[in-house]
Amino acid sequence: MGGTAQFLIFIMIIILIKESFAKAANLEVTPKTLHKSGDKIKLSLTGVAQPFELDWLGWYNPPDSDHNFFLGYKPLFTCEGFRESGTCELDIPLVNMRAPYQFRAFRGKAVNVTDGTPVDEDGDPLPSTQELLAVSPNVQFRNYNEPTQIHLALTSDSKEMRVMFVTRDLTTSFVKYGRTRSSLQAISETQMETYSQTDMCHAPANSSSGWRNPGVIHDAVMKNLVQGKRYYYQVGSDAGGWSDTYSFRMTKEDADETHALLFGDMGTTAPYKTYKRLQPESETTIRLMESDIKELEHTAVYISHIGDISYARGYAWLWDEFFHRIQPVASQAPYHVCIGNHEYDWPQQPWKPDWASKIYGTDGGGECGVPYSVRFNMPGNSTLPNSSTKIATRNLYYAHAVGVVHFLYISTETNFLPGSDQLAFIETNLKSVDRTKTPFVMVLGHRPMYTTSKDTKGGALRAKMIEHIEPLLVRYNVSLVLWGHVHKYERTCAIQNYTCADPAESTTLPVHVVIGMGGQDYQVPWEPRPQYPDSPVFPQKEWSLFRSSEFGYVRLHATRSVLTLKYVGNHDGQIHDVLKISLEGEEDDDRQFPGWFWALLAIAAVVASVVALGSLVYMQTLGSLQRYWRLGEWTAPKSPYV
Repeated sequence: MGGTAQFLIFIMIIILIKESFAKAANLEVTPKTLHKSGDKIKLSLTGVAQPFELDWLGWYNPPDSDHNFFLGYKPLFTCEGFRESGTCELDIPLVNMRAPYQFRAFRGKAVNVTDGTPVDEDGDPLPSTQELLAVSPNVQFRNYNEPTQIHLALTSDSKEMRVMFVTRDLTTSFVKYGRTRSSLQAISETQMETYSQTDMCHAPANSSSGWRNPGVIHDAVMKNLVQGKRYYYQVGSDAGGWSDTYSFRMTKEDADETHALLFGDMGTTAPYKTYKRLQPESETTIRLMESDIKELEHTAVYISHIGDISYARGYAWLWDEFFHRIQPVASQAPYHVCIGNHEYDWPQQPWKPDWASKIYGTDGGGECGVPYSVRFNMPGNSTLPNSSTKIATRNLYYAHAVGVVHFLYISTETNFLPGSDQLAFIETNLKSVDRTKTPFVMVLGHRPMYTTSKDTKGGALRAKMIEHIEPLLVRYNVSLVLWGHVHKYERTCAIQNYTCADPAESTTLPVHVVIGMGGQDYQVPWEPRPQYPDSPVFPQKEWSLFRSSEFGYVRLHATRSVLTLKYVGNHDGQIHDVLKISLEGEEDDDRQFPGWFWALLAIAAVVASVVALGSLVYMQTLGSLQRYWRLGEWTAPKSPYV
């Protein structure tokens, strides 16, 4: 009897084990090998018993990462049908990060947030990894040396174009280029550089959760290019593989116009949530600019991103996501940048005066300017030694001409006070501009000199900029100044020291425009009015002529007589504000038009009157004829003009 009972118990255990395996969650991916960066997999999760609202899916790269060191995660309840069936199917694009991916499903846990609880940027607890449900097979890329993250930049030579890209290994690589797709006869070898975890200054950039290998950054220059002509190019090598063929149009040194797309604070997005807030609006900004570049295919286009570039903030893979997403525009037009607080700021940064102790903090996430310095190569040679790493900070301030506009980039994160190299550079550069070649001069930097946003801690910095930089802007007749940092659009009058220019005076003052609305959604409120604390938006200060919280970017078109800046809103792709600056310093918006416009309008009015009168005569005549035709039982054909 005892033997029989033991046998039955054994059989029951076998059945239970079999049923438990039958009910175990399963995670599959197809295909398991991808051809190039951005290709999609189909992920299928099945068999999750008793789905729970906190169950989640994690992205891992490399696949041996600790459970807690995910790239990102997705709540499974956002999957259609998961709540009822415990199944989830997703199409997921994957960026080639030079290592395989793995996906893991977890049973979530409710967590009480305490001082030691890991949380994301919004203060929500990061998902629990205590109970693993399923693990996918690894997803490979066919070629980890695939040239990715391709982006262009101008050099100090008007007959050159720089191209940069990334591979996994230190593979000797090249750019080959020419005037047609089928004839890429010229070739230049790349310089190679990378950085390591020990080059980061503090967490999360130098921690296991934030660090991922950036690969090898390649830098090559295409030389002896003919101005104004279109060139085709490929990057890579025979050993590591070649990219697709891309093209760009060279600018003309003596061009009579300039086309540019400008914005700040764009960031990036991904198909998951992560430790820091992402910027999904960046996708629309890029899509609209890509359409602009296509429409301007017969013209050279210039792109300017004035600080707060990827918002990686120490989470290295977000640089990969960022460069993957800008490649459609940055592979076709030079992509120029200046440094912002989220690329640089850390507690031991070299310049941190007492009045700036609350301004310069830990916004760089421990990167201390290293990824920004290595991944971009702007004209000029401005550098600043970094005591925390062997890699000096680069791309701080520089200038170049693009058609009829002189662009001067400055750094608001490093010393600009009297006696500094930067302030000396600003004055020397502005003094040297030949206005017969570039009649318009623009200055671009990250933190704004003027804003009506409620940014109390930045007041000391703005005061120093007005004291030391603004006099140079006025003295050398700078036309326009663009800023980021505040994630909105705001245009001032022509201004000096918070005072609008007097139209009766001949002195020309620069107009300031904040264009930090490229994608980051964190919004500081407008500065409230003491007498109306519950209605802070209108009326705004008299020197602030237009402001909006709509995401977007600006289009610039300048001729030798007029510079026009148009603010494009992302939600509708329409123009929301227009600024026009003439050589005489007259400042104009979309409610003011030149004389030829009114002349054309008058002609149009006369034409419309003639057409209206003719239509009336025509209809009266037609009515008489129709009465005649009806007598003969015949119907006149309908006029397309009635």
